[in-house]
Amino acid sequence: MSEKITVYEKPTCTTCRNLAELLKENGIGYERVNYYIDALSEEKLRELLGKTNLRAFDILRKKEPLVKELNISEDTPPDEIIKLIVENPNLLQRPIVEVGDRAVLARPIENALDLIKSGTPSS
Repeated sequence: MSEKITVYEKPTCTTCRNLAELLKENGIGYERVNYYIDALSEEKLRELLGKTNLRAFDILRKKEPLVKELNISEDTPPDEIIKLIVENPNLLQRPIVEVGDRAVLARPIENALDLIKSGTPSS
């Protein structure tokens, strides 16, 4: 695959580390973006959502205490969820893998390989 592969991650996240190992084992090079250091803008988050075909609520870490604290639910407007994720990166489910005009939430991490190798994530 000649398209650039970008992984949006938190380096201390176990799932992100497992994905890094899986990609290494498969000889797949990629760019890493630690979104705690290189914060995602609302525009970039919207772009990633569009590429994944997921709703803002779908990429929330629903067990994160801040979700309850901020009273976020499926009824919360998507624009508000996106704003809250940008302001509070811990709310974002991770890792997200972007390849060209497609992206996938790599949970399970094998979704990333499906996207990279076949061009489409598995369901």
